[in-house]
Amino acid sequence: MKIREVVDALERFAPLPLQEDFDNAGLQVGLTEADMSGALLCLDVTEAVVDEAIALGCNLIVAHHPLIFHRLSHIGDSTFVERCVMKAIQAGVTIVAMHTNMDNARGGVNFKIAEKMELDDVDFFVRKEGMPVECGSGVMGTLRKPMCSCEFFEMLKLRFGVECIMANEPLERNIHKVAICGGAGAFLLDDAIRAGADAFVTGEMHYHEFFDHEQQIQIAVIGHYESEQFTSEVFRDIIEGECPGAKCYISRTYTNPIHYV
Repeated sequence: MKIREVVDALERFAPLPLQEDFDNAGLQVGLTEADMSGALLCLDVTEAVVDEAIALGCNLIVAHHPLIFHRLSHIGDSTFVERCVMKAIQAGVTIVAMHTNMDNARGGVNFKIAEKMELDDVDFFVRKEGMPVECGSGVMGTLRKPMCSCEFFEMLKLRFGVECIMANEPLERNIHKVAICGGAGAFLLDDAIRAGADAFVTGEMHYHEFFDHEQQIQIAVIGHYESEQFTSEVFRDIIEGECPGAKCYISRTYTNPIHYV
C-alpha cells in the first residue's frame, strides 16, 4: 500500500478545502509514492514522536496539528520544527497533518469529543456553506441525564483526564444541551448561546471572553491538548476502515507542552 492511498482516505473523509484560511493542513514533509510500512498517529509532531515512528518502523506520521504552520526561511537545528523536518527527511518519514479540515468534518474531532462525553443527537450548530461535503465549525448534543455544574465538571475531569477546569460562575440551572469546539474555540461562544446550549466546552479561551455570560451559559475550558487528545482514534478508524491491513499505532508520546503545577 502506498502512503498516498492512506492520505487519500483521510482527505476523502476531511477534504483539505474544509480547512480554515489560516491553516496549513496536508502534506508537511516527505513523499507519498513510497510503500507504507506503518502509520504513527498523534496530536503533535515532536522529535520524540519522530523517534517513536522510527523505532516502530513507521514511515508515515499522521498528526492533527501541522508541524509546519509558519513559513520556514531555512532548515537547520535552531528550532524543534527544523530538527523534526531534518530528522524525518533523513529517516524517510512522511508527515501529514489533518487539522481544521478534521475539526470541521462530520465524524471528526468535535464528534469524537461528544462521543467521549456520551452525548446524544450530536450535530453541527454552525454549518459551513459552499464546501464539497457537509461540514461545520462546532457540534452540539444532549446529555443523557441533565447535570448540575458540579456533576458536569467532574464528568469532564474523569473523561478527559483533566486536572482543573477554567469556568465562569456555576450555572444555577441543570445542564442538558452541550456545545463543543475542540482546541481554541472561543470564536463560537456567541453561536453556542444563540443555539440554546446550556454549556460550552472548549480547549482554550482568553480572560476577557469569560465576562458577561453569568447564568447565560456554563463555560468549561479543559485545555487544548486535553480536548483534542483522542483525535488519533479518528485517524485510526478512518485508516483501518478504508485501508484494510494498514498498520496503525497511536502514539504513546505525551506532547502537551503545558504543565499544571
